This record gives sequence, C-alpha cells and structure tokens, in this order.
Amino acid sequence: MSSLTNIANDIPKALISADLAQGRKRLDAVWNGIVPGIVLVAMITAVAFSAHNVSGLALFSPMILAVVAGMVYSNVLGAPAHAKAGIAFSQKRLLRFAIVLLGFQLTLGQVVSIGAGGVGIVAATLGATFLFTTTLGRLIGVDRKLAQLIAAGTSICGASAIVATNIVTDARDEDVTYAVALITLFGTIAMLGFPLLAPVLGLDQHAFGLWAGASIHEVAQVIGAGFQNGAQSGEIATVAKLTRVSMLAPMVIALGLMARRRSGSQSAARAPMPWFVAAFVAVVALNSLVAVPAEAKSAMALATTIMLTMGLAAMGLQADISQLRSRGLRPLALAFSAFLFIGGFSLMLVKFA
Repeated sequence: MSSLTNIANDIPKALISADLAQGRKRLDAVWNGIVPGIVLVAMITAVAFSAHNVSGLALFSPMILAVVAGMVYSNVLGAPAHAKAGIAFSQKRLLRFAIVLLGFQLTLGQVVSIGAGGVGIVAATLGATFLFTTTLGRLIGVDRKLAQLIAAGTSICGASAIVATNIVTDARDEDVTYAVALITLFGTIAMLGFPLLAPVLGLDQHAFGLWAGASIHEVAQVIGAGFQNGAQSGEIATVAKLTRVSMLAPMVIALGLMARRRSGSQSAARAPMPWFVAAFVAVVALNSLVAVPAEAKSAMALATTIMLTMGLAAMGLQADISQLRSRGLRPLALAFSAFLFIGGFSLMLVKFA
C-alpha cells in the first residue's frame, strides 16, 4: 500500500519534470534560433555607426549605411541559415517598437508652433504627393505595393515610413530595400541641393525651413539641410518634418482600410489599426501631456536610431541584388518624379499660399 502511494506521489513530479524539460528545450531552441541573427545584425549596425563617423560618409545616416552593409554582406558572403530567425526578429519586432519610440520626438505643441498655415502646407503636400506617386506608378506599370512604399517614403518620413507602410502592404523584402535605396538617393540630393536654391528662390529662413521640412525625405536629411541655412531655418524645418511624421499613423490606417476593401473579406485583410500605430499616437499624447526629462528623451532617441538601424540592417541582409535589378528603371523614374513633385508642389504652397 505504501509503495502504491509513493508511485502515485511520484507521477505528478515526473509529469512536472517532463514539462519543465520540454519547456526548457523550447526556450533553448528559440534562444539559439534568435540570438545568432541578432548578433549578426548588431555587428552590421556597429559597422554602420562607425562608418557614419568617417569623413565623406557623415552625410548618410547610420540607417542607410546599415542597409548597404547588410546587402554587401548578404550578397557576398551570404546570410547563414541559423541566423535567419534573429534577422526576421530584428526586421519586424525591433522596427515596430522603434516606430513607437519615434512618438517621443514629437508633441502637439510643436505642431501648433508652425501655425495652421504650416500644418496645412505639410498635410496638403503629403496627401498630394502620395496620390501623385501611386497614380503615376499605376500608369507606368510599377507594382502597386512598391509604388505605395515609394509614395510613403517620399511623402512622410523616408525609411521609417516605408517600414511602417510595409506592415500593411506586405511587400517583398527586396521591394522595401529598393524603396529605401531610392528614397535615400533623392533625399540626399535634396539635402545637398535645396540650401543652394534658397537665395535663388528668395526664401527667408522661415520659408526655407518650412519648404525643407515639408519636402525632404528623411528626418536627418531635413535637419542637415535646414540648419545649413541658419538656426531659425533648422528649427522650423525640424518641426515641420516631425509634423509629417505625426501623419504616419492616419496614413497607415487609411492603407489598412484600403487593403480590407480591396480584399473583399475582413478575415483576409489586416487590421486597419496596427498596434504600433495606436502606440505611436499614445506616446505622442503622453509626450505632449507629461514633461519627459531631456536625458530620457535623448536616451530614447538614441535607442530609436539603433533599433531602426538594426531593422534596416536586417532588411539589407535579406535583399537579393539580382532581384533588385529585375525591377528595371520604372521604379527609379517613379521615385525621381515623386521627388520633383514634392519639391515643386511644396515650394508653390510656401511661396503663394
């Protein structure tokens, strides 16, 4: 009787022990599957930040350098199979969290500071550019998803907008990488060229800052161009650009609704309000209502840049150059046309609105 009791007592212990062992194996599998990829992505990110400090490369943000470094590594050496899970984790989870943290760089007060007219110019430019780019893409035969990525990157905030938009559009990784490359090219041209045009166009510091913030692609490029024309110009440009960033949320929601309508089935379509968009809006509201210490904001800005850079490094690692070449010249022509449109349209509004 005693032995039967002991056996009965041992059964639950054996089951618990088996469950723990199974759980440990699963945890080890997840850990071993993710860590190698994250380490590889982190190494490429470190290379990108180091290269950013090299003379001649400081014009390019670490995010852009990470894409290039990832592509070179992947297409020369090949991304190891055991790193793929960690690369995918960096591309999806880290990028979405970084977009949420972008909200700490914006307050509603900053938006108000450029005035209703400035906000109107930014909003009108964004909407017109997105519509122009997607319409032209359809007319010249560019894939719809790639055209939407180019439109988002041009009209909103460069690589960050491309990443956020792709969560709804679900384009191929090669399309994302290609869109980032195109936006980087024309955003860099704008950053270098627009300040030279300011005196020719008769733009004062306020007008130039508004033009730069409403039309140049990346936040870093806007800051570079704005402050090159003076302190006031740089401050106005930064606020105008961050106002564009705040419009990322409604744009992604609109694309989600379009995807649902196009699919004709609610179950087949993605939710029109991805969690990271709602979190982004909540963070902007929190940042507007609560005084976040400057040190904390600085730390979060650095963390945001690092995570965005890691995510784009992961995209570069999954990019196949041969597939990029297969896209042809039409996407390049589309991005160039969008670049000309946003610059010309926003300039017209700044000068005559």
